[in-house]
Amino acid sequence: MIDITDLISNDIKPLQTTDTITIAQDLFTEYSFSHFPVLDDGVYIGSAEAESIELVDSDKEVGDDRYSFNKFFVRDTTIWLDVLEIFAKNESNILPVLDANNNYLGYYEITDIISYFHETPFMKESGGILVVEKNTIDYSMSEAAQIVESNNGKLLGLFISKANLEKIQITLKISMGGLSEIIQTFRRYNYEIISKHTEDTYLNALKDRSDYLKKYLNI
Repeated sequence: MIDITDLISNDIKPLQTTDTITIAQDLFTEYSFSHFPVLDDGVYIGSAEAESIELVDSDKEVGDDRYSFNKFFVRDTTIWLDVLEIFAKNESNILPVLDANNNYLGYYEITDIISYFHETPFMKESGGILVVEKNTIDYSMSEAAQIVESNNGKLLGLFISKANLEKIQITLKISMGGLSEIIQTFRRYNYEIISKHTEDTYLNALKDRSDYLKKYLNI
């Protein structure tokens, strides 16, 4: 499977603050982007929004509308689940990518990330889904993995699906091994079992939500 950073695109160069609004309007007319990155002397300063650009006089420069720019972005180290979340929070179908030194690297498109999501072992491999919860101060990801593997289970994926100062909730996908034995071991380690799901019901729901996200963002 490819690395998510392989999906960073530079097919279209970012807008510059010195570009005319006409250039930006033509870009949004040609492509179905909700936003597009803007650089000022090589530095990312935000993303112009298609709806906002439509309202600006064509004889002005892109930089004249900078007050309306959206500041969202991700790092090249951001994991795909967080990338997907930032897409949704900002109702965007494009997401600028910066490195640790704030250099602009390119952008992700939501269609590529959704496709990546559907190709992960978490989605494609058969198995059961288990959601467990424990006190935040006592939680250990390595402990959760060890519980699964000590019961001859194979951990296909694990992520923190909910967290606050008191409790942390994790979602695991498990293949092989006895799920009932794994559940009992989690209980012995003071995890609360929130829910368990068959692959069909839970993963189909995840797929439906990701497909809805694509539709919602007018992809």
